[in-house]
Amino acid sequence: MSDERVKKEAMEIIAEFEVLPRLVVFDLDYTLWPFYCEYLSKCEMPSLYPHVKGILHALKDKGIDIAVASRSPTPDKANTFLEKLGIKSFFVAQEIFSSWTHKTVHFQKLKQRTGVPYNEMLFFDDEDRNIQAVSKMSVTSILVDDGVDLGALRQGLTKFSQNRSALEKNKQRWQNFSKKRPLQKISNDLKNCVPAMTFSRLD
Repeated sequence: MSDERVKKEAMEIIAEFEVLPRLVVFDLDYTLWPFYCEYLSKCEMPSLYPHVKGILHALKDKGIDIAVASRSPTPDKANTFLEKLGIKSFFVAQEIFSSWTHKTVHFQKLKQRTGVPYNEMLFFDDEDRNIQAVSKMSVTSILVDDGVDLGALRQGLTKFSQNRSALEKNKQRWQNFSKKRPLQKISNDLKNCVPAMTFSRLD
């Protein structure tokens, strides 16, 4: 499938959702491309998974920011490959460095740089430990088995929409509870202030 065809289908998928992430974050190795950077030479010409470029174009055209969160011992190679593939300019932020804390530090830096809250981010990665760690930060996170494709995009947007809907429902419940609570408190206070009335029987 050509990049243009993938882009068209990706845009159709995105259009199905009313609620969209403000920032979509991608891992690199075995997520956007099928290799580990450290095992290739800078002189080699890398390749992306088949659907990746079309999806990146679609996200950009829809006004959704894109970023990279990659743990790599060779960030210089990763940057070189992004340049060679012609996609470096797509990303508003790139956090590429080694980290012993899964990818939580990458996302802390992304939040500082972009100002986007965690619950408005969507993340794709090929390692379950990263998915588990980042999910705890309230980032909607999707595990990919064989790189990002149109199916993963739909899955990610569906899960993001469900998470946001659940968040809004919880927020509404809390607002309703907060509105009721002051009245209950006033009622309880009045009960405590009014002395109990006793009646004696007249003989």
